[in-house]
Amino acid sequence: MSICSSGTISGYLDRAQNAAFQYLDMVRAAAAARIVVDGKPDRGRLDRHQHEAHVLAFVAACAETLRQVSLWSARIEAGPGLSRADRTLALVLVAEYGRQLWGGIPMNQSEFARPEDVGLAPEAVREVLLAGFAPIFALDREALFAGAGAALLEQMGQASAENPGLDPTETLIRDQFRKYADAKIIPFAHQWHLADTLIPDETLVELAQMGVFGLTIPEEYGGSGLSKIAMCVVSEELSRGFIGAGSLGTRSEIAAELILNGGTEAQKRHFLPRIASGETLPTAVFTEPDIGSDLGSLRTRAMRTGGIWQVTGAKTWITHAARADLMTLLARTDPASTDHRGLSMLLAEKPRGSVADPFPVSGMRGGEIGVLGYRGMKEYEIAFDGFEVPAENLLGGVEGHGFRHLMTTFESARIQTAARAIGVGQAALELGLSYALARRQFGRPIMEFPRVRDKLVLVAAELLGARQICYFSARRKDSGERCDLEAGMAKLLAARIAWAAADAGVQIHGGNGFALEYPISRVLCDARILSIFEGAAEIQAQIIARRLLENAA
Repeated sequence: MSICSSGTISGYLDRAQNAAFQYLDMVRAAAAARIVVDGKPDRGRLDRHQHEAHVLAFVAACAETLRQVSLWSARIEAGPGLSRADRTLALVLVAEYGRQLWGGIPMNQSEFARPEDVGLAPEAVREVLLAGFAPIFALDREALFAGAGAALLEQMGQASAENPGLDPTETLIRDQFRKYADAKIIPFAHQWHLADTLIPDETLVELAQMGVFGLTIPEEYGGSGLSKIAMCVVSEELSRGFIGAGSLGTRSEIAAELILNGGTEAQKRHFLPRIASGETLPTAVFTEPDIGSDLGSLRTRAMRTGGIWQVTGAKTWITHAARADLMTLLARTDPASTDHRGLSMLLAEKPRGSVADPFPVSGMRGGEIGVLGYRGMKEYEIAFDGFEVPAENLLGGVEGHGFRHLMTTFESARIQTAARAIGVGQAALELGLSYALARRQFGRPIMEFPRVRDKLVLVAAELLGARQICYFSARRKDSGERCDLEAGMAKLLAARIAWAAADAGVQIHGGNGFALEYPISRVLCDARILSIFEGAAEIQAQIIARRLLENAA
């Protein structure tokens, strides 16, 4: 019996992921030889050898994805059993990632992570990878993709082509939000995008009633107390409908985590129930003009006079700023400082504005930033000139902890961004598949042409892997384990996959994909932001590489 026809594949996948980790060890040792000094990564060398470092990051992300897919397959085999879609898509993914490890992982459309980039001999890499991947490499590609394509058609209309391995509660949540997205988001999303308008207030009210803004807030503070996996499922389904809808809960998640981890009990009692109910809509006010990931260089200042902090400075790329009621505002409270140690976080309340009058309050003004996609909430730049915040709204009541507070949110923010990317990728898959079945050329649906079919199969296979590494990161977060490495890898890969999925969807649509009237054009615009916000792909790869090299030391 062949691997493709057998229900048991976890043994093959386990051998493949073991080989991937052996290769990762080789890459890490080679990168460490160039970058590590006295047992730790040297910053100057890390910058000079950035490409080699990022090769390490992408190899690690692929290896971890393969490990999570192997573990997932074993769980499904031991439970309900693998469907044809589960089996064939997993094999497609493992075969593809094995070949990428050998020949070059696409970091984007023009840069690749190849073994020779870190000085590894092709023969040595070939020997290691063949030891684990040989049975999968030997599969008939045409038969495998044909089987996976047929399985995709069987699974049309499902939330995912594969069984993602959710528990009954998580499945109920997924089904609830899928139905909501189908009925209340998808029919209107493209209109919201083209008109570049805010998602209607009625939608916010409905999402608040469904608990979106308090998903992971503990019940004692008015939330639902659900897991980070539940957050992922909700973000994924809403983003499948419209990335703006899937992102509405992001600022609430960030603000709630800041307050839960760093706030005083009085701040928790005051703000968290209001955030959970949707009464208070937060926005994150961190980024400044000309300062992106280098948050230690922020210049916005807050000076205390009596019982008031007066904020002066400029912020940019503030999502949902006009309609927000609360700003988590990062500012420099120690004027003598020049790095992150002088930063503090303020819980700055403001009146809710409108498109016509976005900031109806003294000491604050701003304007909208026009964007290609990621619409529905609007982006703003803001200037503060003596904007007042009560002294008791200093997060935690202690100065100088702002950067530390912010760091506690990065894991959840990146896990959620990975989930949003999966939702966008799923939208592209569904639009591409529907169009490929409806569009006929030369007397038959274009889905019957292998290169159209194979694009969709590969998208579905990569989404399978992205879900598993995303859920793995969420499980680690739920268990209280450090997961910045895993969350970073999930975000890095999922963002790349979403862009590839949207690009494939446009290509399948042909000329129609370039027409504004087709929703796939919106999905392409939305997908592009995912490798930029919440840590650009290059910054993300740098952080992953540094962590891996710290472990190597």
